[in-house]
Amino acid sequence: MKKKKKPKKKAAKTRKRPVKKAKKKMVVKKAKRGTVKTKKKAGKLTPSMKVIASGSSLEEVGVITHYFPHVEAAVVKMTKGSLMVGDEIIIKGHTTDFKEKVDSIQLEHVPITSASIGQEIGLKVKTKVREHDIVYKIV
Repeated sequence: MKKKKKPKKKAAKTRKRPVKKAKKKMVVKKAKRGTVKTKKKAGKLTPSMKVIASGSSLEEVGVITHYFPHVEAAVVKMTKGSLMVGDEIIIKGHTTDFKEKVDSIQLEHVPITSASIGQEIGLKVKTKVREHDIVYKIV
């Protein structure tokens, strides 16, 4: 009786694993039902965060409906409150967050000094804004 030869096992392939990226530091907060881990935020404050931290409040006045890059102007649909030349505003959106002073407001290509609810105004801005960005007035 002949013994059957066992087949030789193939050597295990060594694969290179991708280098793991460093994870963000986690902050542990105690909750009623155990502990919760949350991601640590960057130390840099945005303009809207600085205003809130300083004790001022923000009042929503409108929404950006269009942007004209060649003249750096935005069309703002006034939904709440009013806006005057000289007011400080913050424009905040998904990728937008900056603070500026209102220098120029136009209604149908005519300069005006104040805008109220329901009007669609042209507003000179210093950087690019996008549709659906929200305009806040610093109170």
